[in-house]
Amino acid sequence: MSARLFAILSVASLLAGCEIPGIYPDPKVLAREADAKATGGGCRHAQRALEDCYTLNPKAPRAAIFAGWREMDQYMRENKVEGVRAVIPSPKAEATEESVASSPPEGKTERRSARGS
Repeated sequence: MSARLFAILSVASLLAGCEIPGIYPDPKVLAREADAKATGGGCRHAQRALEDCYTLNPKAPRAAIFAGWREMDQYMRENKVEGVRAVIPSPKAEATEESVASSPPEGKTERRSARGS
C-alpha cells in the first residue's frame, strides 16, 4: 500500500514541475491579440471607423480589434473624452481621391485615335 501511494505521489510531483505542451496558450497568440486590441482602441481614439481599422490592419484578428474599439468607445463615453482626428487619411478616402483624379472632367470625353494596324 505504501509503495503504491509513494508511486502515485512521485508521479504527481514530477508532472507538477513540467510544462505539458498544449495546456497553456501560446504567448505569441496572446501578444498578437493584445496588440490587435490596442490597435482597435487606438483606432477609436483617432475617430476611425471600425471598417477602416480592419482595412489598415488586415493581419490582425478582427474580434480583438473590435473588442479594443468597443472598450475604448465605452471609456471615452464614460469619461467624456474627445477623439483626436487621425493625421493619416483612411484608405477609403485615398481611393476616392484617386478615382476622382483619374476620371476625366465632366462634359469631356477621351478621344482615342483609330489607327490601322
